[in-house]
Amino acid sequence: MKKLTVTLAAAASVLAFAGAAGAAPVVTNGTIPGGTAAFDATVAGANGVVVLDALSGLTQASSWDRGAYTISSTDGSTRSIDSGYIPSGDAVGISPYAAAGSSGLTFTFDTPINAFGLEIGDWATCCYTSNLYIAFDGGSVNLVASANDAFDNPGNAANLGFLNFIGAFDTSSTFSTVTFYGDGFGEYLVA
Repeated sequence: MKKLTVTLAAAASVLAFAGAAGAAPVVTNGTIPGGTAAFDATVAGANGVVVLDALSGLTQASSWDRGAYTISSTDGSTRSIDSGYIPSGDAVGISPYAAAGSSGLTFTFDTPINAFGLEIGDWATCCYTSNLYIAFDGGSVNLVASANDAFDNPGNAANLGFLNFIGAFDTSSTFSTVTFYGDGFGEYLVA
């Protein structure tokens, strides 16, 4: 595996290294403590460095420039900010609607990366079946997780609340955009 460099944000973590085009990213879903530890261990195992970018001070808007990357509402709508819901900082609201892919968030990176992670709050509390999806560089949409009841959320199943960590790694390629969304219509998510 090549050297990895990581930026970890409260709502998004990013892992980057150069590589050639290849397979689609491998996506994982777990508790925040377990998922974050596994993500960090993957970085450390590749001699990478984790840098925390705790999201704080965000205001209601449709886009947030984080320096090395930008978070935008996929449909351009103004999104709410939920402070304190996710343990490591602010989170951006996602309210799935009929055009689920448009109701998500898009992360655009100034420099291509090859891994990405984010903390999710309030998923799988209602509106079943509730699915989470992720896409890279506008490519095919990948199903991350599916919930038919509240215990399909790894955090809830582990008595850690309705919180989970989504991580994605691509050891053979890089990407510049990530789109994340849910389709539990009527459900309120934060990322």
